[in-house]
Amino acid sequence: MLDGVSLDQLRTFIAAADAGSFSAAGRRLGRAQSVVSQTLANLEGQLGVQLFERSGRYPVLTDQGRALLIDARSVAGSMDLFKARARGLAGGLEAELSVVVNVLFPTSVLTGAVAAFQVAFPNTPLRISVEGMGGTIEPVLERRCAFGIRGPLALDNPELSGEHLLGVRYLMVASPRHPLAAHPGPIPGSVLAEHVQLVLSDRSNMMTGKDLRVFSPKTWRLSDLGAKHAFLRAGLGWGGMPQHVVEADLASGALVALTLQDNESSVRIPMSAVFRTDSPPGPAGRWLIGRLKQTSGEAPAEPGGVNVGVKMHRRAGVKIHHGR
Repeated sequence: MLDGVSLDQLRTFIAAADAGSFSAAGRRLGRAQSVVSQTLANLEGQLGVQLFERSGRYPVLTDQGRALLIDARSVAGSMDLFKARARGLAGGLEAELSVVVNVLFPTSVLTGAVAAFQVAFPNTPLRISVEGMGGTIEPVLERRCAFGIRGPLALDNPELSGEHLLGVRYLMVASPRHPLAAHPGPIPGSVLAEHVQLVLSDRSNMMTGKDLRVFSPKTWRLSDLGAKHAFLRAGLGWGGMPQHVVEADLASGALVALTLQDNESSVRIPMSAVFRTDSPPGPAGRWLIGRLKQTSGEAPAEPGGVNVGVKMHRRAGVKIHHGR
């Protein structure tokens, strides 16, 4: 008997409980009172439980009725969610959105965009992974992610298209206890080479044999930006960091900015959304990219900073030229 319980019966049960009478429930549902009464009587018969006490002027939920009303609302809500997801999928909405983000991308910008995404697409699960350099490209090329957010990487791949999101200022820093912090004037390359440079490593194979902004032959390689940050603060080496990550350290004096003699002390790294040209993001992915652009609120490049050149072609792919 329980297998015959229908969603219509449950919705009638909920309407009667919310409206306070069978006649009011009938008006809400566009049905006669007699139909509502019969529907509920059939439901009670199938469940083997009395849902309403009918001895008074108005029906009153029994203890069993109040308990089952909670479950009825849950079932009806799940069905509404099921239908909403089905409508979205039929319209091309992604069943799930997977995104890979460059480790240098500002977390505050990502969080703001994702918070808005949750409101706009409550039924679309979101998977986000954080990688460096080529680690944001491989999952896109292999179709494991709908799009990636990447920084500068020498790449000319006709399979990829991209759109600029924002620029991240990247500067060289060290602990005030580090010898380079006490160097008078701009630091020449020969002095930099005497000290260990902390370098963020890439877990993909796309950067094998390639280095960006590495100025010392003495390097320690770290795959985690947080660990690199901690090592810099501890005076274990010097290296580059996104300004938004070390802003508080620079203000407090926990880190100091270094001025290099032969190379740019800071650059503005362009961050872009990249995706396969033959399978661009669907509605949810397209919306998130647009929101990331809005949330970034990008300011003009800092005076003295160097913009790392970027050329993007929707059809011909992404071309990024890294300047030192």
